[in-house]
Amino acid sequence: MDEAIVLKYEISPDDFTRAGEASSDVKGKLKQLGVSPEVIRKVAIAMYEGEINMVIHANGGGITVEITPVQIKMTLADVGPGIPDVEQAMKAGYSTAPDEVRSLGFGAGMGLPNMKKYTDDMVIETRIGVGTTITMTVRI
Repeated sequence: MDEAIVLKYEISPDDFTRAGEASSDVKGKLKQLGVSPEVIRKVAIAMYEGEINMVIHANGGGITVEITPVQIKMTLADVGPGIPDVEQAMKAGYSTAPDEVRSLGFGAGMGLPNMKKYTDDMVIETRIGVGTTITMTVRI
């Protein structure tokens, strides 16, 4: 792989049946490229958590994944309500997910903490009423 490979995904709002398809697709492509299982695991977990957050909180959105020989960069952009308190949202167990989402087994408040834990770099840009863009990088 000499050049960057760019993958794009649209995430549907409130569609828990399809949540995880993008991270599964990226996982498969990384396996085909011979990326180490540890890197694949980190990318798959971080991206899955981001996908679920987009479904629950953000009216869906778009994910762009850029794969280069040195890193995998995932950019998750939504037009949701924004994150009022990023510091609070980063605390394990903090969740604003509604009860019906929790009854499905989602919304435990581990999304953002896990996204940070499994990436080498994570930047959150959020504006209330406009949306959130999260950029995560995993080094190869």
